[in-house]
Amino acid sequence: MAAGALLSACGDGSEADSPKKSSGPVAGSTVAFGSNYSDPATKEAFAALAASASASTKAKVKINTVDHNSFQQNITSYLQGTPDDLFTWFAGYRMQYFAAQRLAEPIDDVWEKIGGNFGPVAKELSTGLDGHQYLVPLYNYPWVVFYRKSLFKKNGYTVPTTWDAYLALCRRMKADGLVPIAFGDKDGWPALGTFDILNMRLNGHDYHAKLMKHEIPWTDRGVHTVFQHWAEMMPYTQSGANGRTWQDAAKTLESKKAGMMFQGTNQVAAQFVSDKVDLDDLDFFPFPAVDPKWGQRYMDAPTDGFMLSKKAKNPTAAKAVLEYIGTGEAEAEYLKSDQWDVGLAKGLKVPSYNAIQKKSVAEIAKCEAVGQFMDRDADPAMATAMISLIQKFIGDPRARTIASLQKSAESQAKAIYTG
Repeated sequence: MAAGALLSACGDGSEADSPKKSSGPVAGSTVAFGSNYSDPATKEAFAALAASASASTKAKVKINTVDHNSFQQNITSYLQGTPDDLFTWFAGYRMQYFAAQRLAEPIDDVWEKIGGNFGPVAKELSTGLDGHQYLVPLYNYPWVVFYRKSLFKKNGYTVPTTWDAYLALCRRMKADGLVPIAFGDKDGWPALGTFDILNMRLNGHDYHAKLMKHEIPWTDRGVHTVFQHWAEMMPYTQSGANGRTWQDAAKTLESKKAGMMFQGTNQVAAQFVSDKVDLDDLDFFPFPAVDPKWGQRYMDAPTDGFMLSKKAKNPTAAKAVLEYIGTGEAEAEYLKSDQWDVGLAKGLKVPSYNAIQKKSVAEIAKCEAVGQFMDRDADPAMATAMISLIQKFIGDPRARTIASLQKSAESQAKAIYTG
């Protein structure tokens, strides 16, 4: 996925036009909105967006918030049962999967009105395998290596741009009594990001995309190389990760007990905001180059947005809400209290962007392609299988574990992708 085109809209320019105010059956009716924005910071930003949508459309927006992980784990049964009119979800394969299952309603008519507000890549990420649009995107965010500027300055650390320099910095941090890399994988999905970045750094974005679609076997030598490099990092990674949440890992970065943490701004920067830690002291750098052939040309930069349930009880008003959300005005409203994500509407002006957000726009735009994260780029069943297998690797990162993991991954992939 070309990244420059996705974020070319986020610089200077005039804000996208707002839709006409809704009237008739929309005004006064209620739109139920299923939300996985359960963390305090995201919950506040989403509430502001919903209030703004309600004011614009005159429809009442009722938010039903569910814990992020529970929402994701139960999404299929939720959509098959009695879902809300609208629901928060992810762009790319995860969107396409539920569209293909006929659990989401196409919103081409919404895109006829908001299409001019987005670039072609954002539209592609919102399009199902049948060519219809199913998602209105809101923002994306990069997965990068975070650190505290004051700690680096105090200890004389410099930002590494190569694998060897990264490991050398890890060794130095460990000698200084720090945990070099904060890490928590109790929820399973955070570690998928480490696999993604190592795969793109070692094998390139095309290889990664093909592996996610099982066009390359999991027993391939390239996959083995990814886990070999990951094993080299493990002595410098916070131990006991399988029993620690990413939030607790972030707290070790906040308290300066850890030197670095690789994860999304949507998590780490948001956690700093929630914990009222000095956000100005937080900085990041793209994961270092491993193979010079690929350099730092790729990263995961997941796009989040909203979809219309197939069983929506109030589709007319729900579409009116989506039309509003697909504007620069709506994104700007959301980003007033979101200090970690970056908007996607063309010409979006957000005076509130802080240094993390401005740098996010710049770094994503530098990428030749971006991934959507393994649990979005791969079949959901395969992502779930890899969560379990990677946790086994984290618990025992030896060569025999890698070989066993690859065989098991390939066996499950064959059943999932050909079943």
